[in-house]
Amino acid sequence: MTTAETTTTPALRTIDLRGRQLSWAELRAAVPRQSTSSLASAEQAVEEIIAAVRAEGAAALRRYARRFDGVEQQRLRVDPAEIRRAVDALDPAVRRGLQTAIQRTRAFAAAQRPADARLEVAPGAVLVQRWTPIRRAGLYVPGGLAVYPSSVVMNVVPAQAAGVGSIVLCSPPQREFGGLPHPTILAAAGLLGVDEVWAVGGAQSLAAMAHGVVDGEDVLEPVDTVTGPGNVYVATAKRLLRSVVGVDAEAGTTEIAVLADDTANPAYVAADLISQAEHDPAAGSVLITHSPALAERVAAELAVQVPRTRHRERVATALSGPQSGAVLTDDLDASIAVADAYAAEHLEIHTAAPQEVAARVRNAGAIFVGPYSPVPLGDYAAGSNHVLPTGGTAVHAQGLSTTSFLKAVQVVEYSREALAEIGADIVALADSEDLPAHGAAITIRTGG
Repeated sequence: MTTAETTTTPALRTIDLRGRQLSWAELRAAVPRQSTSSLASAEQAVEEIIAAVRAEGAAALRRYARRFDGVEQQRLRVDPAEIRRAVDALDPAVRRGLQTAIQRTRAFAAAQRPADARLEVAPGAVLVQRWTPIRRAGLYVPGGLAVYPSSVVMNVVPAQAAGVGSIVLCSPPQREFGGLPHPTILAAAGLLGVDEVWAVGGAQSLAAMAHGVVDGEDVLEPVDTVTGPGNVYVATAKRLLRSVVGVDAEAGTTEIAVLADDTANPAYVAADLISQAEHDPAAGSVLITHSPALAERVAAELAVQVPRTRHRERVATALSGPQSGAVLTDDLDASIAVADAYAAEHLEIHTAAPQEVAARVRNAGAIFVGPYSPVPLGDYAAGSNHVLPTGGTAVHAQGLSTTSFLKAVQVVEYSREALAEIGADIVALADSEDLPAHGAAITIRTGG
């Protein structure tokens, strides 16, 4: 075997949980994760970036563009004329693909909008929960190792479905395109009617959208919510900016878990593990199965497929890293428990009864049911959203949707009679908390 073959034939490590009765906490600790040291170093770096952008504004953004993107920037905001030119120059096949994705994502986003709720809890006592869109949204579309026009669709469409009136999109400047974001990114924004795009990437873009930036005559007004996928630095920036703006899930470096039994097609499973490893050397690809024979067949397929893929070195690094592995369990119930503990960004179900298994899973950003629902379907054109929680945060977080750009306002309206009916109860509770002025605000109205 040559050196090149050795470096592109990944060794997917085995985590054997058979015969072990693990608690929830122990399961959470046993499944593959990114190293904590990389997360800690990211937090320190991102804290410095946020502080610099807040203090220095556009000057800091230009400095980071030189440092991270190799770009000497002039104007940070993209001229709308550049967006129009990108639309005109877009490859027709890519345009059709984007339009398909937009159409299906819009349909699903429209269906996600919740209805207002109104309840008369007693005669003259009316409660309303009214959903209102946020004022302004800041959307991030990553660059780096790949180009993500699909992320433009996934961020913009639900914001528009929610009724957000002001949208700004940030994407990294690209040296090969004169310091502009990738033209396909610009074209996707143009197809969706977004004309405020800034050539700013990484954690610094989230800081800019959260705090606002003035760059000559261009003003990036602060947003109310920032959303979008990205690497560990972007996810860390969201965590650190939560006290300033709303954020969606901490959508960091991508990950996939495949829950499979001996009915699964090993070639499909291997292809899907590779598809997410292609994103980033730190991407996580995890197989969960109670079939050691399937695990062996998947390993054999990886040995065949990885050397054939274009980004084989990146894929091999991801598959052989500590964030990836094959988890062996005793049975299907144990596999489901592992899947819940892992709480994957993307969870595929390749079992004899995939719908039944999917219905039993509590924690996942998105679940892909059966052999013909691979993750790339959701990445592009299924109609679902690919901005999803990573790093196990799916135990408490959810993916981007129309509700990410809405907030519920509770409206209370009581008549005098309705207030009087429960006035004594309110006064009693207020007195129990030693807040007599609260009770007085009731009795002054009811005469009680």
